[in-house]
Amino acid sequence: MRFLYSHRTRSADGQYVHIRELTDALRARGHDIVIAGPDGNGAAKDLNAGGGQWRSALPGALYELAELAYCAPAYWRLREMYSKTRPDIVYQRHNLFFHSGVWLRRAKNIPLMLEVNAPLAEERARHGGLGLEGLARKSEAAIWRGADMVLPVTHVLAAKLRAAGVADEKITVIQNGASEEFLSSHDGGAVRARYNLEGKLILGFSGFVRDWHGVDRVVRAIARLHRPDLHLLLVGDGPARAGLEALARELGIASQLTITGVVQRIEMPDHIAAFDIALQPAVTDYASPLKLFEYMALAKPILAPASANICEVLKDREDAALFAEQNGGDFNAALEALIDDGDLRTRLGAAARASLIRQDLTWAGNARRVETVAKMLLGNNSEGDKA
Repeated sequence: MRFLYSHRTRSADGQYVHIRELTDALRARGHDIVIAGPDGNGAAKDLNAGGGQWRSALPGALYELAELAYCAPAYWRLREMYSKTRPDIVYQRHNLFFHSGVWLRRAKNIPLMLEVNAPLAEERARHGGLGLEGLARKSEAAIWRGADMVLPVTHVLAAKLRAAGVADEKITVIQNGASEEFLSSHDGGAVRARYNLEGKLILGFSGFVRDWHGVDRVVRAIARLHRPDLHLLLVGDGPARAGLEALARELGIASQLTITGVVQRIEMPDHIAAFDIALQPAVTDYASPLKLFEYMALAKPILAPASANICEVLKDREDAALFAEQNGGDFNAALEALIDDGDLRTRLGAAARASLIRQDLTWAGNARRVETVAKMLLGNNSEGDKA
């Protein structure tokens, strides 16, 4: 099949990783992928922690109107690419005020699959602020309802789609996943040596770290335990970095914290392989964290909240150590149990990898799921044309 993949992602962060992993997995299955996005054909680029300059430069409502206005040139670009390439199906990564895929679906009667990673109006109202919140919510719900199939990344997020009026039969949950690289054997020894961490028990976190990730809990736990063998390795960067470094200095454990800065994807498996305990100290309640699947693939014992979205993937004491997110004592007890028991770490890590393989929580598996949905939609579309 030929997919016309439409997105509005310019940043080179976790969003870009999702786009690249899925499109590469679809290509590996023999499909032709045509990318329609702000950077052209989706050529590979290095990850970075930048982005968001326009949002910070413009007042909220003005930026949101600019987002809505962007739909017009994006639609005509999408329509031009449709005319040149004649795709079988449109696959769009959802963004706020991004109606281009729905417009093309109506104009050309081509099936539209819509990947939804977050309820963005709700998310931005909560964290970044919205000047036109009512318009944003109505716009988002209209986009969700306008697709032939909506692909939320968790069942928790699927419930939000239903509440916005999306019919059950138009929802297929597809979690994020791990790539084949993470299922291969990796030795974290070189990474330990690079950061002088030989002989340490490494508590690891990967990704762009923000305050709500709760990594400060780990810093405080290390300070409280008075164990010089414990070390927090944060593989990535992000807006919470300076605060974490300041907290570590304040608590007298600056030497027990290493923050690598941005690490490119090719190096990420070796970095996570260096972890003794893999951390997800907090989570947005509807998210499907990419790091979670990568931890699982590399057989790392995972510490994570017992939230509904995490429990869609992991089970406490079977393949992870889960804790009540609002209970600091429960977090500390779960962390200390992993620190103190090497056999527990080994058992949970092996079970996590086995669970990932059993559930096929990989990008290759996701490509198969997308293919299945696309074939179903194309069959329905053909029947509709005949009718």
